[in-house]
Amino acid sequence: MIRFDAVTKRYPDGTVAVDELDLEAASGRITVLVGPSGCGKTTSLRMVNRMIEPTSGTIWLDDQDTATLPTHELRRKIGYVIQHAGLFPHRTIVDNVATVPFLLGTDKKQARRTAMELLERVGLPEHFAKRYPAQLSGGQQQRVGVARALAADPPVMLMDEPFSAVDPVVREQLQDEFLRLQQELGKTIVFVTHDIDEAIKLGDQVAVLRVGGRLAQLATPAELLSRPVDAFVAAFVGRDRGYRALGFADAGTLSTRDEPTVVLGAPIPTGTDGDSWLLAVDGAGAPQGWLDLGADFRGHDTVTDELLYRGGTLATQGSTLRAALDACLSSPSGRGVVIDEGGALIGTTTSREILDLIEAHEPERQT
Repeated sequence: MIRFDAVTKRYPDGTVAVDELDLEAASGRITVLVGPSGCGKTTSLRMVNRMIEPTSGTIWLDDQDTATLPTHELRRKIGYVIQHAGLFPHRTIVDNVATVPFLLGTDKKQARRTAMELLERVGLPEHFAKRYPAQLSGGQQQRVGVARALAADPPVMLMDEPFSAVDPVVREQLQDEFLRLQQELGKTIVFVTHDIDEAIKLGDQVAVLRVGGRLAQLATPAELLSRPVDAFVAAFVGRDRGYRALGFADAGTLSTRDEPTVVLGAPIPTGTDGDSWLLAVDGAGAPQGWLDLGADFRGHDTVTDELLYRGGTLATQGSTLRAALDACLSSPSGRGVVIDEGGALIGTTTSREILDLIEAHEPERQT
């Protein structure tokens, strides 16, 4: 557990970066600090490991006042991940990860063995171990940064916008990997981001800070979206917060109808029966995309990947209302594709049916 008790950071020129912050980050959970530029997110984070010293107030790590601990002892308990990974450019990847255990007295062979296990855990293949940071992509470097922070098995991790320097696709992959790791490890994590979508996706609780370092609201993602405490929080969370809130509403077992399909590699069907869209699946029954039977297929006799519309998302049976509605809205046919946990087609649903489910959930969200 990390607790801020009336913590303030005032600089010599009079600037107040953090003002009387009261906040508790629960053990084994992810607490995300989010807010506009100048709200004191990174300052608050760095005060935990005393890279920045508070002007007043107390920060507790479990039952210890961090100000009473020697900084080297405090930092041994805390992993730290920053935006650009901060890797040593002259050391191999495995030696970057092994740095902290080696400095703490672990013999080199054991430190490297642990490093190899951590590289595998964060999704990097074994042959990356002998490479240097410059030979890795930004996303791969961030994975190494996370592995290095985990190397000493700290109970607490501080993460300062660790995924913001990579492209959106890689960022989503890193977020998913991070959540998977947290399920396995159960660390106490304080995570800083300027991206409200990232905060909502990753946080068990989200702390929205105002400019000047004052806490505006501390809440679960679902509560933050459904009940912002004031106009500032509502504006920061965004106008589409109602749609985002559907990501926390269980759709239950969706009612579906059988959907006609065509298998990849089969001859292109003729005739539309009033509907030009036909769902294509692979040999295992997994949806691959929609075929527009009204299109010009000259030069093609069979259904191939290049003929498919792949813009639609898929909803897994038992997922959220947001996933189900998105599957319908993103489908060119207007029918949302529902799959099982193994990725095989169950059937399709419509936005009208999902909107009826959303309406049925409305009383629950208002109580």
